[in-house]
Amino acid sequence: MATRRAFLAGLAAASLPRMAWADLGSPAFLAAGKTDSGFMLHGLSGTGQSLFAVPLPARGHAATGHPKQAIAVAFARRPGTFGLVIDCATGDVLHHLEPPTGRQFNGHGVFSAQGDLLMTSEVVATGSAGRIGLWETSAYRRIGEWDSGGIGPHDIKRLPDERIVVANGGIQTDPADRAKLNLATMRPNLALVSATGELLERAELPTELHQNSIRHLALLPDKIAFAMQWEGDAADPVPQLGLWTPGAPPVMCPPDEAQSFAMKGYAGSIAATPDGKQIALTSAPGGVVMLFDHLGRQTACHTRVDLCGVAPMADNFVVTDGSGAAWQADTTGLTLMSQNPIAWDNHLVEL
Repeated sequence: MATRRAFLAGLAAASLPRMAWADLGSPAFLAAGKTDSGFMLHGLSGTGQSLFAVPLPARGHAATGHPKQAIAVAFARRPGTFGLVIDCATGDVLHHLEPPTGRQFNGHGVFSAQGDLLMTSEVVATGSAGRIGLWETSAYRRIGEWDSGGIGPHDIKRLPDERIVVANGGIQTDPADRAKLNLATMRPNLALVSATGELLERAELPTELHQNSIRHLALLPDKIAFAMQWEGDAADPVPQLGLWTPGAPPVMCPPDEAQSFAMKGYAGSIAATPDGKQIALTSAPGGVVMLFDHLGRQTACHTRVDLCGVAPMADNFVVTDGSGAAWQADTTGLTLMSQNPIAWDNHLVEL
């Protein structure tokens, strides 16, 4: 009887109307972080102040916010096995998502425009073949999966017409210890997938850059910006930013020659302003945020230890670092907006 009561209570809870983000004070961003009390998912104001925090069972990576309800899904640091559906109004964990046997979450996910479908970045544990997991969101039940079009998908983004862009990083990893198994032969790509799961287009990097793992994405009105992490010889300066217009080859966007090594081959996060005129790229190992224009020309480079999370803020950017600071970044420099006793993790997700 207790099980039946719990089941009926769950149905009742699912039928209640959920709060919208405006009911929570319209948080601007989601970010994972760590404090003395453990790992948390935070909702942040536009100036980087924590408005609410929900405990996570382990280190988080990225999150995605429901387009209409104050619900977030937080993903484990990739590859991982937890995805928590969180009611951000109450702090309750509504559902514990677990990928099917032989699958692992790979750090990112995205809702459909109406919020009735959640799509999750996943790998087949053995071999790292990419999958996009499909979950209906009335009860967050697994309903299927699509081929991601490559090996090791990481970030995924939804275009306004419901097509999906996938950053297939190209790296096969050991399912137990994350050891990289195929660096000599890796082939990252960008995949464009229809709203019904059909692979529409796939774009690879030039052969000499086949070890530049495509990791994260930002959407511009007319193209897709992507961030890369170099897995080759550290003596070689390579671009960490690329631009792709489907139907054309990707375009590489190197920084100014004087800063060609500033990012140390590693771009951790990427963002673009809503008008698409500016792109920001961060590197925690390099301790830099670089700004570029819509054509991929560098316009600024600012330094700060352990910068990584970045998200758009009107016509500039918010950047977070590992010591709890949130900065406004524009072409003139970094301006401190807030300081929290939180070690911010990789990503700052715009709501």
